[in-house]
Amino acid sequence: MNMILAADRNWGIGNKGQLLCHLSGDLKYFKQTTLGHTVIMGRATLESLPGKRGLPGRRNIVLTTRRDFTADRVDTVCHNLDELRAAAKDDPDAFVIGGADVYAQLLPWCDTVYITKIDAEFPADRRFRNLDMDPAFQITRQSGEMEENGIRYRFVKYERKKD
Repeated sequence: MNMILAADRNWGIGNKGQLLCHLSGDLKYFKQTTLGHTVIMGRATLESLPGKRGLPGRRNIVLTTRRDFTADRVDTVCHNLDELRAAAKDDPDAFVIGGADVYAQLLPWCDTVYITKIDAEFPADRRFRNLDMDPAFQITRQSGEMEENGIRYRFVKYERKKD
């Protein structure tokens, strides 16, 4: 299983239910990387998407404790991690796309994390674990630096170290 996210210098990933900033290069990278795969998200992440609907061209799984939850373009709703494990087992390249609580719950299951590292600081009330300080992960690939709207960023791939 994989994760994909954008984080600022302080590993902030969101503020008040929104992304920290909108970078078209990051959104294109996200689409290119996840298209054709399963995406796993929490209910609040789904509700932050345009139209509060699942992403087209992907199998959408939502993890929520709300038993009565339904939404457009959502293929599967899971209410616990056992249900999620069963629902996602057919796509080993599934991507966890947020939010912070879902990232924290599923990081132990993930071997690869794709991060758009934003070289800026933003107000953030949601953070991701600092993988640079995590001995279980290492950087295996990174792009050159890009700039958009005065904001520098790069794409970094972290992989879990093999024993």
